[in-house]
Formats: sequence, C-alpha cells, structure tokens
Amino acid sequence: MISVLAIGLVLVTSLVIGVYGVRAARSASDFLVASRRVTPHWNAMAIAGEYLSAASMLGLAGLVLKNGVGAMWYAVGFTAGYVAVVALVAGPMRRSGAYTVPDFAEYRLGAPRLRKLCGLVVLVIMLLYLVPQFKGAGVVLTLVSGTPYWVGVVLAGVVVSGSIAAGGMRSATYVQAFHYVVKLAFIAVPAVYLVAVAGADTRAEALHPEWGTRFPEATPVEFTVGTRFHLEEPVTVTDPSGAVVELTAGEHTVAAGTEYVFPAGAGVPHPAGLPDLGGAQWSTPLLGTGGFPLFETWSTLLAITLGCMGLPHVIMRFHTSPTAHVARRVGVGVIALLGLFYLFPTVYGLLGRVLTPQLVLLRGTDTVAVVLPAEAAPGTAGTLLTALVAAGAFGAFLSTSSGLLLALAGGLSHDLFQGSVPRLRLAVVVGACVAVLMALPVQGIDINVLVVWAFTVAASTFCPLLVLGIWWRRLTLPGAAAGLVVGAVTATGAVGWSILVDTPPGWPTVLLAQPAAWTIPLAFATMAVVSRFTRSPDWAEHAVLRLHSP
Repeated sequence: MISVLAIGLVLVTSLVIGVYGVRAARSASDFLVASRRVTPHWNAMAIAGEYLSAASMLGLAGLVLKNGVGAMWYAVGFTAGYVAVVALVAGPMRRSGAYTVPDFAEYRLGAPRLRKLCGLVVLVIMLLYLVPQFKGAGVVLTLVSGTPYWVGVVLAGVVVSGSIAAGGMRSATYVQAFHYVVKLAFIAVPAVYLVAVAGADTRAEALHPEWGTRFPEATPVEFTVGTRFHLEEPVTVTDPSGAVVELTAGEHTVAAGTEYVFPAGAGVPHPAGLPDLGGAQWSTPLLGTGGFPLFETWSTLLAITLGCMGLPHVIMRFHTSPTAHVARRVGVGVIALLGLFYLFPTVYGLLGRVLTPQLVLLRGTDTVAVVLPAEAAPGTAGTLLTALVAAGAFGAFLSTSSGLLLALAGGLSHDLFQGSVPRLRLAVVVGACVAVLMALPVQGIDINVLVVWAFTVAASTFCPLLVLGIWWRRLTLPGAAAGLVVGAVTATGAVGWSILVDTPPGWPTVLLAQPAAWTIPLAFATMAVVSRFTRSPDWAEHAVLRLHSP
C-alpha cells in the first residue's frame, strides 16, 4: 500500500508540474524547444532525468544479476555517449537552428523528401524506446500492488501523454528535472542502507561470485514459462500440495506454472543459456552469452555510445539552449549527473546475486531493484525502501517517456506533416496509444534488449548522418538517403530476427543479436561511397561553415 501511495504521489506531482508549463506552449518553438530559453542547470538535470530510463533504473541491475559484472559496461557506454555528443554534435547542432534531426537534414541537404525519411526513422527509434518504458511501468505496478500488467502500461501512457500534450517541452523540462532528483534519491538511499545492513558475509559473497550461490532460506520458485535448468547436485523440493519431489543432479525441464519450494542451502539451479551465477563466466568483465564475449562487448558499447549521438530526443534537447556554448556546458553537466547515478544500480545486481538468486529462474531479473529491499531488510524498513525504489522507477518511466513522446510527436506532426501545436498535441496522444499497444505483448522480453535495439537503430542511422553532415562537406542527398535506409533496415531486421526467430548458436546468432559492430560501419560506408559518386549541394560549404562558426 505504501508503494502505491508513493507512486501515486510521484504521478500527481508530475502532472501538477507539467500543467505549470501549459501557459508557455503557444507556438511550435514553445512546444518543441521551449523557445530556446532553458537555463543550463535545469537543462542538464532534465536531460539526465530523461536519459535515465527503465534500462538504467531496473534493467542494469537485472543484467548484473543475470549475466554478471560485465553488464557494468552498459553504464560506461550510456555515459560515454554524452562525451561523443559534446565533442561532435552538441555545438554544431545548436548553431544549425533546427528543432529536430529531420529539420537538420533538410537544412544541410535541402531536401524535403529526406526530411520525411528521417521522420519515419524517428518513429521507429522512438517506438522501440518507448515500449520498454511502458513495460517497466506495468511490471513495477504489478509487483507493488498486484494489479494486472496492462494497468501500469495504460496508466503510464495516460499520465505522460496528458502532461506532454498540455505543455510541450517546457512541461517536460520541469517534470524531468524533478524526476532526476527523485530517481537519484530513491535509488541511492535504499542502496546505501542495504549495503550497511547486509552484513560482512553477504557483502563479501557479493564481491566474490566464484564462491557460488545457494538459497539463503526456503524459497518458493514459480516457473512462469517453460524452463530448462541444470542441477550440480541432487535436491529434495516440495510442491504447493506439500508432496516431496526428488530432483537428481543433471538436466531438468519444467512446464510453465510449475512451483517448487527449494530448501535453505540448496544450490541455485542453472538456467540453460545463462552464465552460472557462481561461475567464472558470470564474474568475467565482458558482456554476452553467445560464446564471443569480446565481440559482443565491443558491439554493445558501439551501439549505446554512438546510439546516444543519434537519439532524436537527446539531440532535440540541445536546441533548447540559448547558444552553442551553453549547449556544450549542458552536455558536460549531464556526464557528471549520469556518473553519479550509475554508482548505485550495480549494488542491487550484486546483492541480488546473493539474496534473490531465484529471480533468474523466474525470468524476473528486471525486478531485482524492487524485490531486493524486502528480502534484505524484512519489516517496515524493507517496505519503505521498496516504496522508494518503486516510486523512483516509475519516475524513470515517466521522464524518459516524456522526451520520447515529444520527439515522436515532432516526427509525426512537425517533420512529416508540418503540423501546428494542436496537431503536435494530437500526435503525442496517438504515439502514446501505439506504444501502449506494442508494450502489452512484450512482458517477457528484457528491458535492456529492447533499449539496446533502439540504440542500435539510432547508431546505424542518425549517428552517421549527423557526424558526416557536420564534419564532411561532401555528403550528398543520395548518400545520406542510402545510408539511412541501409542502416535502418539492417539494424531493425537483425535484432528483430534474433528476438522473434530461433537461430542456431554461434556467429550467426551473435551477429544478429549484437549487429552494431557491422551495421554502423556499413551505414557510414554507404553514405561515404554513394556521396563520392554524386554531387554535393552548391551551398554545402556555406552550410558546414555555419555549423562551426561562432
């Protein structure tokens, strides 16, 4: 009940703050970039609040629990992305005078048709990124209140679309700055408390995964999907009726809905396809379970670092700054704020490996940050800490969804149809409805898988367009269009294929699941090669000069 009240308080406060911005949204400039008058401190907090999504609040901790300490590379990549943004695109993009990435494409290459193509790519990226936010909202509300998954998804869609449709970028700025403070406080305070009360033995085991993992107490495990797992030693479990079941050492397969109670001290079963929680692969500082960890690590880092540079809602934020110099200052501030936040999610993953290992079997690792406080500190303290984490997680979904919906509305109305403020508001509502419908069937897919998919598409499309458009005057319209199409098709198709279709283990699966290492160079090469054989616009040199001149 306390968790529901905390989430409700965050929701109501977000709506009140969002409504405050209604009076300022009277034109497209007001709605999309807050008339370029957002101060650096508000902007940095708002960008950090927007960027710290469900993947950061829940997904990172879950990946550390499931796949090991190599998942910490996600935090490095998410933060390093802003280093690339500050170094390569923040200042020039602000000088371009554009509101959105498609705006920039039309300014740089003078082609309304390219603007429309970019608008379509915006829709793909934003929907892929919105879906995990709404999925996380549904999962958290189900955990703390017992409501059906769809209730949280729909509630998040209604609150976010209502706030953004009313006030646009100014509302989003205030709401997201508030959410950064909420997220930092609500994840940091429980993390510090849990580390303090966990005890020396638990802390030591969390830092030494090679010691192995056993259930600390009698633990019920309900297999929500059919699961295949391996036992190192025989174990005696009981089912809900109290009947004793002997599980021998070796491979076992259970049907969806099966429930066993494992006794205290029993070894945690090892699900097929995942690193052993106590094994060397879990403690190796590399990503991936496909057999090629170094390649998977590099590919993932490329996706999330360069993908940050191509995310439409990230780029749009820098247009709210008064000048290019201020835009770069904002980017540096964001790096500091992100670095502070990412100190804490890994705490939940490491402690969860010791205290909540059953979440791996339940396919619920995304929930470790919400479940762990009650396990580590039973009683009133655990209940209060769970409420804080749940409210912070809901704030993460709302703030990120706000920026995504605003960029989605820009793609739908401003970039595709040259819409007015009423059409922009309608586009927010339509985009939220589509994202909610897409989020309903993906409850079983990890949040980070969906987020990295969005980053991969952004890194394979808008990153090459922005980098070459800003730093290479020979970029042409045919080259840009060809690179966008190739990058969008390969990145979307590869990851989608790996999620929806079973592929044999080995290089084919790795190249499809983590395609950034080849889709990004392919998009860059396509733009460069096609541009070399076509003619650049007459005004290209002047356009590039404007991007770099004070």
